[in-house]
Amino acid sequence: MKHNPGFLKLVEAARARVKTCTVAEAKARLDRGEVTHFIDVREDHEFGNDHAKGARHVGKGIIERDIETLVADKRASIVLYCGGGYRSALAADALQQMGYTNVSSMDGGIKAWREAGYPMES
Repeated sequence: MKHNPGFLKLVEAARARVKTCTVAEAKARLDRGEVTHFIDVREDHEFGNDHAKGARHVGKGIIERDIETLVADKRASIVLYCGGGYRSALAADALQQMGYTNVSSMDGGIKAWREAGYPMES
């Protein structure tokens, strides 16, 4: 997908402020039990098609509204992902602005997760 310049500028600014991790790093952290919340921020229909095994769905459109109910501990370890790592960077930036201190955006998103052959659910 070709992204518009304004969107890319916004994402790059967010990426400069947030922690990112590779899919391999995310998987290793999940396997070691270091990630408390693994969250898919894609649209409902995207999550419904398939998602990373064990991921919870909280769409980017509602994450700011619902996160404090779902994750009360603002120090909890959170890894966010989307389709390619753009929307999750924006969501991670928003959560940091809300006071969450241990949130990461997974670079490459679900595409990279699939390519790595990591477990999926549908």
